[in-house]
Amino acid sequence: MARFVAGRKYSRADVQDVVVRSPEARGGKWNTGVVEHDGEFFIFANLGVPGSTGHDYDNGWEEDRLRWYHQSESHIEWPQIRRLLDPERRIHVFWRRVKKGLFKYAGEGIPLTVSDTTPVEILWSFNNAEPDSATDSYTLQDAHQDLFLPPTHFNRLLTSLKSRKNLILQGPPGTGKTFIARRLAWCLIGHEDNDPIEMVQFHQSYAYEDFVQGYRPTDDGGFTLKPGVFHRFCERARANPDTPHVFIIDEINRGNLSRIFGELLMLIEADKRSEDYAVALTYANPADGRFHVPGNVHILGMMNTADRSLALVDYALRRRFAFETLEPAFGTDFGRTAFEKHLTGRGADPSLARRISDRIGKLNETISGDRELGPGFRIGHSYFVPRDDDEEEPSDTWYTHIVETQIAPLLREYWFDSPEDVDNEVARLTADA
Repeated sequence: MARFVAGRKYSRADVQDVVVRSPEARGGKWNTGVVEHDGEFFIFANLGVPGSTGHDYDNGWEEDRLRWYHQSESHIEWPQIRRLLDPERRIHVFWRRVKKGLFKYAGEGIPLTVSDTTPVEILWSFNNAEPDSATDSYTLQDAHQDLFLPPTHFNRLLTSLKSRKNLILQGPPGTGKTFIARRLAWCLIGHEDNDPIEMVQFHQSYAYEDFVQGYRPTDDGGFTLKPGVFHRFCERARANPDTPHVFIIDEINRGNLSRIFGELLMLIEADKRSEDYAVALTYANPADGRFHVPGNVHILGMMNTADRSLALVDYALRRRFAFETLEPAFGTDFGRTAFEKHLTGRGADPSLARRISDRIGKLNETISGDRELGPGFRIGHSYFVPRDDDEEEPSDTWYTHIVETQIAPLLREYWFDSPEDVDNEVARLTADA
C-alpha cells in the first residue's frame, strides 16, 4: 500500500486510490467516519461544532491530540471501536476543517482513552501534524487538488495573474471560476488566508461612487465624501506591502466598466503601479493628494460567457487584462477523468459518473453547434459536483433532480422557441435514471 505523508493534504479521491471502502465502513459516507482496509483503520474527521454540518459531533484538538466525540451510532459502532484499540492495528488519522475539501494526514494515531457509553469519546495522540493556521503554506500541490483542469493550465493562470496583475477568467456557467479564483489568490498570498482578499459583484447599477469614492448622505441630511470598496482595499494593501492582495470581481462584464473604473483604467495597468503615475481622483479634495494603485494589488475578474444581457467588454479594459478561458470538464480527457474520479470519491457509482460525462458532453456538442448559442453556452461540471458539506451521496435520484431543476430551466431559456427540443434533450439526459 502506498504511504501517506504526515502533514500533507489529500482529497477524498486521493485517499480512495489507496484505501478501498470495505464492508466494515459504517454510515455509508466517505466524508467522515472510519474505513478499515487490510487490517488498518483510517479515521476521517471534521473539526467543528455540534450541528455545524447536520451531525451531532464535536471533533476538536486538545494540545497534540485529536478528540473524537460522537453521539450517533451511524458512523462508529462499539465493536469497531474495540478493534481500533487493538495495539497491533495501525490507525491513520485524517482531518479537515468544516466545509474544507482537503483532509490533512495527521499520522499514525495512538488511542489514549475511550468510553464504553454513549456518547463515544476517543483521543488519538500523534506528533506529526498540527491544525491549520493562517501561517500554513498553500502550495501549488494544494491548489491542484480536486481541480478538473491540468496542473499546467492552473500554473499558467497563476503566471498570468502574477505578470499582468489583472486577469479575467471567462467561461460557460458552472466551470468553477469562483472556485479556481480562490485557489489562485491563496497561491499568490502563500497561505489560505482570506484577509488579503476582497470580493464584489458588478451589476448594472454599480458605479464609480461604489467602487472608488463618492459623496454619501449622512444622518443629519448632509453629504460626506467616502471611499469606495476598491479604494479601501488599496489602502489596506498599501499598509501591508509585503503581502499580495487579490480583489475578485464576479460578473465583471455586467457593469458599465468605464463608469465604474473611471481614471483607474490607467492606474490598474501593471507598469503604472507607482507614485509616478498617481492622479487626483474625481471627487478628491486638494488636500487628499494623488492616488495610485499599489503594486501588491491583483485584480481577478470572472465573466460568464452565456449571459445574453451583456454588452461586449470595453476594449480599453481588454487591453489591461489577461484573459483565460475555463472549459467544462466533460470536453477534455483530463477533465473527464478528474470529474469521474471526484464523483466516485464522493460515493457515486462509477457508471453514474460515466453517464453524466457522456450525456452532458453530448449535450454540450449540440449547444456548441447551435448558431444562436455556441461554445460559450455549454453546461459546466460544477452543476454535478456536490458541496463539501453535502452529506447526500450522488445517485440516480440526485442526478435527475439536478437535471430537472437546474439544467432543464437553462435549456428552456436557451431554446425558448423550441420547447419540443428541450423536452427531447431532458428525456435523453434522464433516460434509465
